[in-house]
Amino acid sequence: MNQDVQVRRKTIIAIVDDDNSIRTALKSLLRSSGYEVRTYCSALEFLGANAPAETHCLISDIQMPGMSGVQMHEQLLATGFDIPTIFITGHPEAAQRLGADTPNLVAWLPKPFDADKLLDCIKTALLPRH
Repeated sequence: MNQDVQVRRKTIIAIVDDDNSIRTALKSLLRSSGYEVRTYCSALEFLGANAPAETHCLISDIQMPGMSGVQMHEQLLATGFDIPTIFITGHPEAAQRLGADTPNLVAWLPKPFDADKLLDCIKTALLPRH
């Protein structure tokens, strides 16, 4: 087994999206790429689990009922969790206020997005940071 595959199997990617079909499709894509995947139907479910402590990369919808992905991201930062984050959204205008200075933001992708683009963003997110 090559080292890349071993690293992926130990890498936990969390998907937070209120749309079950998106969660299912992403889980399938990422598992077939060798990643360990955990899915959550809301920001509150993710935050309420022990998920932030074991997540290496977070993929989250921006607009969700209850708490938005951006609010969840801000709460993670405020509580000391340094998780590389990729936002996905069906409402690109909601991502406009996210800038290059947003801590831990790897990218935001409009739905629908290209699977290879997402996988490239994940690779970037998992690069060692200094």
